[in-house]
Amino acid sequence: MTYFFRTLRNYRLLTAFLFDVLVAATSFFMALAIRYDTFNFSQIAIKNLEIYFVIYTLVCISCFLFSGLYQGLWRFSSVLDLIKVIKSSFIAVISALVIFFYTYRLGDIPRSLFPIQFLLLVFGLGGGRFIYRFWKDYYQAQDEGMQNTMAAEVKKIIILGAGEAGARICREIQHNKKLNLKVVGILDDNVTKKNSQVYNVKIFGPISEIAHWVQKTEASKIIMAIPSASGKNIKRITDLCAECPEVELKILPKMDHLLDSRSEMALLRNVRIEDLLGRESVVLDTGIVREMITSKTILVTGAGGSIGSELCMQISKFKPAKIIFLDSSEFNLYELEEKFKAIYSTVDYQLVLCDVKDSQKAELVFKFFLPEIVFHAAAYKHVPMMELNPNCAIETNIVGTRNMALLAQKHNVQKFVLISTDKAVNPTNIMGASKRVAEMICSFIAEEEINQTQFISVRFGNVLGSSGSVIPLFKKQIDSREDLTVTHPEVVRYFMSIPEASQLVLQAASLGLGNEVFVLNMGNPIKIVDLAREMIRLAGLEFGKDINIKFTGLRPGEKLFEELFSDKENYENTVHEKVRKAKNRAIPQDFIKIIDELIYHSKISVSGNNLEKIVKLLKEIVPEFEHYTLNEKDQINVRPSDGLISNLNYQ
Repeated sequence: MTYFFRTLRNYRLLTAFLFDVLVAATSFFMALAIRYDTFNFSQIAIKNLEIYFVIYTLVCISCFLFSGLYQGLWRFSSVLDLIKVIKSSFIAVISALVIFFYTYRLGDIPRSLFPIQFLLLVFGLGGGRFIYRFWKDYYQAQDEGMQNTMAAEVKKIIILGAGEAGARICREIQHNKKLNLKVVGILDDNVTKKNSQVYNVKIFGPISEIAHWVQKTEASKIIMAIPSASGKNIKRITDLCAECPEVELKILPKMDHLLDSRSEMALLRNVRIEDLLGRESVVLDTGIVREMITSKTILVTGAGGSIGSELCMQISKFKPAKIIFLDSSEFNLYELEEKFKAIYSTVDYQLVLCDVKDSQKAELVFKFFLPEIVFHAAAYKHVPMMELNPNCAIETNIVGTRNMALLAQKHNVQKFVLISTDKAVNPTNIMGASKRVAEMICSFIAEEEINQTQFISVRFGNVLGSSGSVIPLFKKQIDSREDLTVTHPEVVRYFMSIPEASQLVLQAASLGLGNEVFVLNMGNPIKIVDLAREMIRLAGLEFGKDINIKFTGLRPGEKLFEELFSDKENYENTVHEKVRKAKNRAIPQDFIKIIDELIYHSKISVSGNNLEKIVKLLKEIVPEFEHYTLNEKDQINVRPSDGLISNLNYQ
């Protein structure tokens, strides 16, 4: 009933409703005329014809109202609306047939009348909607287009990709004249599509002919509508578009971003450096990840950081009972909450402002919330900063990890997942050594007989766009037209995107049975200088002319290359192709005693005044630790770059 009155209050819906009533009434008499081949209804020998008409019309009206025919706008009628019309017409005719049968046993009503009424209803209701849409799309849109042409010059567009995404963008541009855009052609590498049309727009040929067709059509914008394109293919296209520097290039994000409720045009953005990495999409074994997370209480430490916040987002997809966001930064938690509420408003969460170094406060968190899974992402990660403040690396990365791991064991947490780093392998800096000790702490506790918690460490390299990483630095320098600072022309790093790293952390965690160090497949290392050059080019600038690269020298503790496994670690594959497992190594006998001494000396040091003692103790725990100071940095063995595969393929 509420729906009925809502329909009557809206003049657009009321107009549509009255049109459908007219169609229903007309279909009744048209069916009679067709069946009896006459419009002289007085000659038709059917008793109670007026009653039949009233019953049929009322049944049709009821079916129209309660079948959802007025939930959509005629302006956007689609195949789904046609299906609704067919369903409601079928139900209306069958209902009328049943009522007539039980009321009058059909009497002298011919059975053939009902299928004729059904066809007339579908034709009348569906035809009216699509005629209205045609009028709106082509006649009224032309009037708007003329007005917009007078107001602003229409920009010509070439779309790359004749698939579903390209077709949707083409259709959206044609239907929304306010965009002041006109699709003048489509390019696609599928040769069988050449000379075909998508919404009356011709497919010219392969993408390699971009420069030719830009010049011929005078296009001013190119839209790359290939969400499934690999990084290698995206780079090929951006290189081709670079031949037309005056043309603006936009890209449609990958398929997982297309779940966004916005239109494709709203999702278009500039090409980013992560688009060129060439990394394949992560395919998760969602079954075991869902089993690990669904209906569980999850605690994420360092939740406001780059990896921690993305972990919270990825975890929420699997419907946990509750997520505890724990972080020592008030601002980070605030930002996370604002982002989280906008996307996962139905997921229960709790913000906890707490430092992992504070074991008493942390224990209250475990007692009150009883987490079942803990993802420990809280850590200091900035290498030069930790060289200046080694006590902070010890207290947060080591003491913080020990606190959380012991509490997880004490409160019988099912899984404790440590987020580690490739810098823990053959470390040359305080930060890397502290993270290796954190891995060893998890392994040591996992081996205790009383332990019931599965302790898992997950090791990976740099993530694109994380706070303090090179990508935001380069963006800031480009925006300021400053020279891009690179430490060394041969320095290389592993990279993956933040979502990819977070998804694989969940995958590794779900595979773990306890006391394991998983290593994510980082692909091929990339030279930082190549990354800098690509970012200059993507910004529409010319390297060497608009902006330069300045080499500043390796920083304290920095290596030319990072490793994922040490020389003493063998590894084995897992059931997931992007997750490998490092075999555990022996832990020193006096491990706890040395840790306690290390913590003591870190507490009495400030800004590296006790660095020598801290380094000595770290070497006792991590024998492969070779600490390089600023004066020793040039003595680092340089691994030849010959044969290095750069995903950017930069010459």
